[in-house]
Amino acid sequence: MPPNSAHDPNHFDAYAPHEIAERVRDVGVRKVNLDLPSMLALSVLAGAFIGLGACLSTLSVAGFDGPYGLRRLVAGATFSLGLILVVLAGAELFTGNNLAVMAWASGLVRTRALLRSWAWVYVGNFVGAAATALLVFLSAPWVTHQFQADIVALNTALVKSQLPPFEAFFLGVLANALVCLSVWLCFGARTTTDKILSIVFPITAFVALGFEHSIANMYFLSMGLLLKTQPAVIEAGGWGAESLRALSAAGVVRNLIPVTLGNMVGGAGLVGGMYWFIYLRRGARP
Repeated sequence: MPPNSAHDPNHFDAYAPHEIAERVRDVGVRKVNLDLPSMLALSVLAGAFIGLGACLSTLSVAGFDGPYGLRRLVAGATFSLGLILVVLAGAELFTGNNLAVMAWASGLVRTRALLRSWAWVYVGNFVGAAATALLVFLSAPWVTHQFQADIVALNTALVKSQLPPFEAFFLGVLANALVCLSVWLCFGARTTTDKILSIVFPITAFVALGFEHSIANMYFLSMGLLLKTQPAVIEAGGWGAESLRALSAAGVVRNLIPVTLGNMVGGAGLVGGMYWFIYLRRGARP
């Protein structure tokens, strides 16, 4: 057996990029063909996991008085919890599942099956993220320390609801390029530690740089709508009624549509499509 074989049980180096491509393709086939109850349950979990990461990220920067760049890095590093839970605990995340395009491009899954999988996972992610926002809101951990965490959460949702669609789209492209690169690196990893390290740096980067992730936004915007109903939070943040007008159900849709489309371009196109072309297309020689 060659010393660098991916099948050697005593070989601990990361999988080579062409081996990663094959693994992503094969896992994509299994993800697309999951039975619907399992797919929905796993996608609800993924939305909840991303929501927990977003919740921790919000709390980590509440009342943070340090340099702006450090504040963003802290927010990103703590948000990494979400994808760590998705990858290690097992869940179906719409943005990461954009890599299933490699199975489709290889002719192993039908277009209808791929789109069906993406649609159901997206719905399940929304349910999980919104439900997590509701549970966090009802548990009321935010009301201490002069509503500092509430103010961060509400301001985050307000900023997202006011993004111009064109800008939101390209922020979505960049976000999911990094998320899918993180997932790609995890497919090259062999241990839990490898996978965590593969996640932390790309996810920290996308959050710190202010890119837009549709599933995270499902949590942030849901939390914003809930906090908007609390006069004490609004007063503590110094908002007037007019300044929160953009944060509405219409504002949620206005954000999620371009961000989701951007996520698909970044994940399925810039990562999945590019690596399929390099390693898996007919005639490719890795």
